[in-house]
Amino acid sequence: MNGHTVSTDVLIAGGGSVGLMLAVLLRHHGVKPLVVEEKPELSPHPRANGIGLRTVEILREVGLAEAVNEAAIDLRAGKIRGRTLAEADFTDGGAWKARGESEFTYTPARIRGTCAQNRFDRVLITKAGDVEFGVALDSFEQDPDGVTATLSDGRVVRARYLVGADGVRSRVRRILGLGVTGPGAMGRETTSVLFRAELRPEQPFAMCDIEHPDARGLLVTVDGEREWVFLTTLGTEPTPELIRTALGDPSIEVEIRSVLTFRGRGQVADRLSDGRVFLVGDAAHAIPPLGAFGLNTGVADAHNLAWKLAHVLRGEAGPELLETYHAERRPVALMTMEQARLRFEDPSLHWGQDMARAREAVGAMNAPVVHMGYRYGGAELPSTEDVALGFDGSPGSRLPHRWVADGVSTLDLVGSRWCVVTADPGVEADVPVHVVDGWPYGSLLVRPDGYISRRYE
Repeated sequence: MNGHTVSTDVLIAGGGSVGLMLAVLLRHHGVKPLVVEEKPELSPHPRANGIGLRTVEILREVGLAEAVNEAAIDLRAGKIRGRTLAEADFTDGGAWKARGESEFTYTPARIRGTCAQNRFDRVLITKAGDVEFGVALDSFEQDPDGVTATLSDGRVVRARYLVGADGVRSRVRRILGLGVTGPGAMGRETTSVLFRAELRPEQPFAMCDIEHPDARGLLVTVDGEREWVFLTTLGTEPTPELIRTALGDPSIEVEIRSVLTFRGRGQVADRLSDGRVFLVGDAAHAIPPLGAFGLNTGVADAHNLAWKLAHVLRGEAGPELLETYHAERRPVALMTMEQARLRFEDPSLHWGQDMARAREAVGAMNAPVVHMGYRYGGAELPSTEDVALGFDGSPGSRLPHRWVADGVSTLDLVGSRWCVVTADPGVEADVPVHVVDGWPYGSLLVRPDGYISRRYE
């Protein structure tokens, strides 16, 4: 294939979760991108497992919410702890049960438990289209009309736009010469061990703090039965004996599948776009791990960018629309990085109960506000604790959710298009108008991503 030239509207460098999500969203908007991924296959090693409710809303939009919910696992406990798993106190993890069974009035999204990133990716790839594994982006140059990229197999790709979804050490970002802002490396190097063991706990849990001095770390559920991840900063050789010590069962059979090492980082690219090239996910920002903000922020990047690329490619908007991607998403990335940093330094801000005053004292927000309560345009939030108060119809905020029919939310009415949501049947517009009985927010012009563009007087 050396020397062969192909053309595409959008070339996505990186086929991890965010690159796949962007491909799904672009195809949802009628654009067929090409995704190239340096790794030979989907990663079997989960790096995250917290799918946020805003991400579920986006999955709902593209018809994948139920599939991801099926890939998730039921939980009865959130984070538990013990000297070993065998000695863990399962009654200490009831926070997940309360969260999982409560009625979220501000969103139609539901997810029954956690969905490990490898399981999430297997759902996304079913709708991602052309994904080529074992192929890397080697270099690229851009001009006023597009981007010419050279791939590791010798092919040349001519694309109208290029998106770097190629991780924290992004080659795309490096070629652009973009710097990063943030504290950089944080904490100690962590070893992540993916292993198989027949545990099948009677009370499924999300994670367990292991306090044994010879196997201190965090045990994380992958499928709740056979697949697990053990995270440790001890620097100890990741052996089956180490895992058995953490489990508190010297007789259990343990098969180690893969081992990764990483160190938490906090950094945000100084620009998220440069001409016809954009950065999403870890290429745009590395978020410290506590809070499950990294993956979900990347999904929101893709959601913000996809409809804008589609509109420009179809000639429905000028290229200046694409400039709003950096303007809107970089402040969100900086805010999210800071919120994760605060939790990294004091995990009780995230895991503790009744921590509102403690969060307020250090400038921390409640997790749902971080995930979905932000506003584009820099408007002040009405509350850093109660995310529902932020969905008040203000420009820059996400459209308020209301059930309008059996299983149909106002968010579903948007349908990935510009529209107006109103209580006034007399409103006329050049876009679809949805009249909702008792709608208390006035007449709202809503973008294809569900964010409010303006409120009509």
